[in-house]
Amino acid sequence: QVQLVESGGGMVQAGASLRLSCAASGRSFSVYAMGWFRQAPGKEREFVGAITWNGRVTYYADSVKGRWTISRDNAKDMVYLQMNNLKPEDTALYYCAADRRGFYLDYASTQADDYDFWGQGTQVTVSS
Repeated sequence: QVQLVESGGGMVQAGASLRLSCAASGRSFSVYAMGWFRQAPGKEREFVGAITWNGRVTYYADSVKGRWTISRDNAKDMVYLQMNNLKPEDTALYYCAADRRGFYLDYASTQADDYDFWGQGTQVTVSS
């Protein structure tokens, strides 16, 4: 089991930056693949980015590629999402998630159904 708590959301103007953090507690965080997802009102939850258990490989949605960076610090049980050049369409509730298969697959899924543990989310609102 791992518990996840997101922080760092807020209200910003277009073009600004935010860094989301996800603090993990519980067992074996370092072996989990980690993902970030978002959900806007009236829309399905969508993949944003993911990182393998060792941080060597990252994956991004096309909509954020080149603007955002996912990273992790296994010594601190933390995952981060650096969001630059924010756009109004980035407005959503952002979730971090953990996939306990990460170490064995050496891969980070882009599919929400593959993730076992979820945080409560942090709101990001971007005005034009």
